[in-house]
Amino acid sequence: VAIGAMTHNEKRAHWLKEGGIGLGVGILYGVTNVVVGHPFDTMKTKMQAQQGFDTGGMLKAFNKTWRAEGVIGLYRGCIPPLWGSGIFRSTQFAVFESVYTGLSSSLFIEPIPFTGGVQGRVILGGILASTARAIIECPLEVAKIRRQTGQTWTLGGLYSGFSVTWVRTLGLMTTYFVLIDSGRRHFPDFFARSVAGPFLASGMAATAAWWLVWPLEYMKSQVQGQYGQPMPTLARLRLTIKQRGGFFGLYRGLLPGTIRSFLANGTSMVVMQFAQRKVSELGLRG
Repeated sequence: VAIGAMTHNEKRAHWLKEGGIGLGVGILYGVTNVVVGHPFDTMKTKMQAQQGFDTGGMLKAFNKTWRAEGVIGLYRGCIPPLWGSGIFRSTQFAVFESVYTGLSSSLFIEPIPFTGGVQGRVILGGILASTARAIIECPLEVAKIRRQTGQTWTLGGLYSGFSVTWVRTLGLMTTYFVLIDSGRRHFPDFFARSVAGPFLASGMAATAAWWLVWPLEYMKSQVQGQYGQPMPTLARLRLTIKQRGGFFGLYRGLLPGTIRSFLANGTSMVVMQFAQRKVSELGLRG
């Protein structure tokens, strides 16, 4: 089996086995992501969806949270994503690796014109992985955001904002996988570095993808955080643009979100790559 071009450099096994391995090592990715990134995620959520934090910058939100609650406030709401992130991120990698490895016909490995060599299986894998992630992630995000903003959640409301979550995740993860795939093909020597390669590649790819979908992340936070009056997402977008002084008002909370994305996804990829190497060294790929 040829060396894979995607989320790891190891020799690939059968598509079912690759999916299972992706499921296992993805848990490490998800847990690391939350441990490193949750304080910044809390600042982002408060700035976007909590009354009293909806003006001012990241440092103001941090100081206000720290004075009131200390380190507990920075990690408030971390329990659902701590175990949930391992589940939905492991699922996204398992689905993607299965699809990417299993689709070997010419229809799916033929480069798509004008994309720099991106294959159809990367796009399809990203779409299916995103959908699987959104189904699992949505209720966990509702529980997390309600806790971050000092609210309670109920079982009946756990799929609030699913449509905007799904569209956001489609844009986020498909872009991420395309960027990782393109980077591996065009800069193989860079990706071969054991720490700097995966850290910078994943951190930059995830951050670029987040910038692309940030207005949808903003709307998702408001819907799931029950901010303001209930209204359709497009109406909420128009209102935010009007109240926040234009299109760039949709990018509120981008600084803590960028820091979280770069550090958390970079560190998580280093951990996951290490686990992938160990899987191969232990002979678990067969």
